[in-house]
Amino acid sequence: MTRLAHHPSVVFFFTIIALMTFNGLSLYLYIQDGFSATWLLITLIAIACISALYFQFNKQNKHMGFVLKSLANGDSSLGLSQYHPMRQHLEEIKTRIQSARLTAEQQAHFLQTLLVHIDLAVLVFDSDGNIIESNPAVTRLLGKTINHSEDLEDIAPLVKECDNSLRTIANWQYGEQQDNLSIQITSAQIQGQIRKIVTLQSIRDALQNKEQQAYKRLTKVLTHEVANSITPLSSIAQTCEGLLPETLSFNDEEDKQDLALALQTLAKRTEYLGAFIARFRTVSNLPSPALQPTQLAPLVEGIYQLHQQNCDQANIDLQLDINHSQLVMLDAAQIEQVLINLTKNAIEAVQQCNDLDEQGTRQVVLKTGANNAGQHFIEISDNGPGIAEHVVDMIFVPFFTTKQQGSGIGLSLSRQIMINHGGDLIYLKREQGACFRCVFG
Repeated sequence: MTRLAHHPSVVFFFTIIALMTFNGLSLYLYIQDGFSATWLLITLIAIACISALYFQFNKQNKHMGFVLKSLANGDSSLGLSQYHPMRQHLEEIKTRIQSARLTAEQQAHFLQTLLVHIDLAVLVFDSDGNIIESNPAVTRLLGKTINHSEDLEDIAPLVKECDNSLRTIANWQYGEQQDNLSIQITSAQIQGQIRKIVTLQSIRDALQNKEQQAYKRLTKVLTHEVANSITPLSSIAQTCEGLLPETLSFNDEEDKQDLALALQTLAKRTEYLGAFIARFRTVSNLPSPALQPTQLAPLVEGIYQLHQQNCDQANIDLQLDINHSQLVMLDAAQIEQVLINLTKNAIEAVQQCNDLDEQGTRQVVLKTGANNAGQHFIEISDNGPGIAEHVVDMIFVPFFTTKQQGSGIGLSLSRQIMINHGGDLIYLKREQGACFRCVFG
């Protein structure tokens, strides 16, 4: 019986044969003898065969349904007996399900690994704005963990109102770090649910590179054209001044003096413009930094010692604030030039300041530290008059200056040096004075 139970088709066959036999025998007895004890017994046996057939059919259906549900839930250990007529089909289904599941798992693992390693920040929100999926690039780019679309601050309305797709650019401010983000939002229906896929990418470096390239092309053209015009003008002015004879007479002697003064002024101005163009040419011909591992503390201490004596003589309190000394890859000569320019600007700013702090001292501070993003920086701050709000956006533009004798090159050149180091030079607004921070990448 145990072996027979593993052959459901045989059981069905014999049960049907027995049912047909007892039904025929029951009909024959009823025709011959009518109701009798034998007829009743045969009829009961036929009913038992029908019950057995129904029971066997129901058992097979339940077993098949149980096996299919197990396969759907990922349990492939259950199956049919080797004699079951559906066994071969079930094995094919099992193989295909396992293959499809393995392929899906491999693809999911590949996509998950890809999301972890790419720099593109990817976020997936549900219809209520809750985060469903994100990759580590989100935290690296935005500087914080995103749990809801409202955490995106100014970008949140874009995500909420987007019904189809959207491409745009927005600014992102996190602490003292400012960035330009390229944003793409796509709304899609996945498994019957509305999902909004948001991708964020920083284009700040690309914009800065384009800006620097534009400045370089501009300065090359200007320096070439202006230098070609200035050089002969200066030479002609000096020659004309030297050709003026002592015996040259005018109706008015002052006219001769005016002519000599005009030629001298022309020669001096063209000479000054030539020197200006030579200095500005360094913006377009700045060499690539020769990066070497360098400690920040000794570098800043050297700048402090270089200006300490001059500050003491000018009654300026020059302070040194070194919180830690980290090893950073940089070109010491170029970074020293940046720090000298910034320190010189800070000293000049406090010398022009009439509104001092509560202690009545002019103060310049050189500081090292690290920001929230883990980037190391050198900071030069002062308690001078600061920078007017309406010119803050222009301070890094070449040629732009607020000084009467300034060339407008120092800050532009300093920022380009920091960008070439993979960092940036940023201006930090303070309640009093100015603060410039050299951030290393």
